[in-house]
Amino acid sequence: MSQNDDDLMLKERLKGIKKKFVVLSGKGGVGKSTVSVNIACALAAKGFKTGLLDVDVHGPSVPTMLGLTGAKLVSTEKGIVPAEIGCIPNLKVLSVGFLLGEKDAPVVWRGPMKTGAIKQFIKDVEWGELDYLIVDCPPGTGDEPLSAIQLLDNPDGAVLVTTPQEVSAADVRRSVNFCKMLNLPVAGIIENMSGFACPKCGEVYDIFGKDGGEKIAKDYRINFLGKIPIEPELGKCGDAGVPYVNRADSHASKIFTHVAEVLTEIKK
Repeated sequence: MSQNDDDLMLKERLKGIKKKFVVLSGKGGVGKSTVSVNIACALAAKGFKTGLLDVDVHGPSVPTMLGLTGAKLVSTEKGIVPAEIGCIPNLKVLSVGFLLGEKDAPVVWRGPMKTGAIKQFIKDVEWGELDYLIVDCPPGTGDEPLSAIQLLDNPDGAVLVTTPQEVSAADVRRSVNFCKMLNLPVAGIIENMSGFACPKCGEVYDIFGKDGGEKIAKDYRINFLGKIPIEPELGKCGDAGVPYVNRADSHASKIFTHVAEVLTEIKK
């Protein structure tokens, strides 16, 4: 297949997707995949046809968080078939993790291989008609997030994830400027791991600092989407493959639902 045919097929796939959002973080370990999974599930719960694409090549967490570890890709004449989850209608999922023979196998790929895989996961996948595609990008501002954003052909926006401490906040500032360089609108910033509420006394401990994400949002005049506190159940649900956003009684789940609502209101 020629490069021109490749590009035409890519454009054809993207035609069926109404809105595309990337989830970015300046550094790893801030909960970007947790945010991606729960935003996608919140959109699907609202009845929107939603795709979740995990292109975090070296750390694909989405299969674990959705109970899809060990899922295998199936191909048809129309392309690769995304995974679906019986308890979450309207959600289609694809992850680099589905390519691994063993869940602990490292992905030892150079730049061109990673870019090629990201392109294949958009071009060769039978996404069908989607209202939203949420893309969980690798951390940083390098080759992989750049490739994903360029291949998505003018995404509708980026959700940036940070934690309160300065080391994370400094990195997310770079992500803001990265988006500016690419003319990518920033839908907003989420501050994850924002305080720990003691389950016994209720006192909140700001163990990772305070208000780092909110300050960045103010400095850059960006929408601040909310603070997600450290909730032990959030980690347990991720390990168990259960979307936390389904817990209506949780503060964090309400934030995820709020972010999904914000995305539905964005018009280009």
